[in-house]
Amino acid sequence: MIDFSRIVPTEFVYPGAAAPVSAGEKDALFEEISSLLKKRNAAVIAHYYCNSEVQELAERTGGFIGDSLEMAKWGRRSEFDELIVCGVRFMGETAKILSPEKRILMPDLRAECSLDLGCPIGEFSQFCDEHPDRTVVVYANTSAAVKARADWVVTSSIAVELIEYLHSKGEKIIWAPDRHLGSYIQRKTGADMLRWQAHCVVHDEFKSQALEDLMKQYPDAAVLVHPESPADVVAKATVVGSTSQLIKAAAKLQQKIFIVATDSGIFYRLRQACPDRELIIAPTFGEGATCKSCAHCPWMAMNGIHEILKALTADDASGFEVQVDDAVREGALKSLDRLLDFSDRLASGRFF
Repeated sequence: MIDFSRIVPTEFVYPGAAAPVSAGEKDALFEEISSLLKKRNAAVIAHYYCNSEVQELAERTGGFIGDSLEMAKWGRRSEFDELIVCGVRFMGETAKILSPEKRILMPDLRAECSLDLGCPIGEFSQFCDEHPDRTVVVYANTSAAVKARADWVVTSSIAVELIEYLHSKGEKIIWAPDRHLGSYIQRKTGADMLRWQAHCVVHDEFKSQALEDLMKQYPDAAVLVHPESPADVVAKATVVGSTSQLIKAAAKLQQKIFIVATDSGIFYRLRQACPDRELIIAPTFGEGATCKSCAHCPWMAMNGIHEILKALTADDASGFEVQVDDAVREGALKSLDRLLDFSDRLASGRFF
């Protein structure tokens, strides 16, 4: 059996965040980038967890803001020749897998993900080989190589529904890599799941006791929780869901205060959806006095306006362009196509 304590890191070396742009330079930079995007038939795709100015740029230049599933769908069906993917590396890889004919750039190729880093392909393949009778389902937050080894890729927005479907067919599951999301899905579905033990450095830090204390200060607040959070945090939620699901739910809730247990990048869209609500980030790392991520992914923070401009103006784009080996891409495409097909069927009410 896999020794997770040997494989899954508990500490990471974080890169520096991108420098924010000043109010005085933002409009000029946005205009310059917009002009370059038009000349190159390119678009900026930004994840909800990116800094607000990056999301604003995507919005103002005809690009897209969304979660990983929405980003994948939008990029694939768009008519742009180039996509500048602002997020973390697996998102750029996914864009390249789904749109190999397009040029995929990222502001910084060093933007990692703790879930991806916590599920190396060699050890994961060994784990799968030890349990050949199980269907392999991996979260989108994984490398292209891990996706290629999997039978299914899934996002948090439809993870419960997919595992329910497989469980109804009597299939036993290998789940990777997020331990908390896997535990949540298992509790919801009752499926027979062997779970990889990686974690998200942001969501893993939300603390139940500190959250409970904050809820006492704001007894009328709604608590919005992403299921990558620990089970005792999830148990206190008013709403549990993916990033896009939390935003949609928040727009319908009557409470005037939201305590939010997910990456603080979501506040950009939450403020648009609920402009009259007070938003409070859930406590991290004990009482919140100190933290490692401070509820914002340090790799997402590498995406900045200056970095996007560099990617668009570099004489040598190799330091920004996403490449995926053809054999790996073909393997990963099968599991990603299953995800997209299942998502479409779910949305339309059609099932397998």
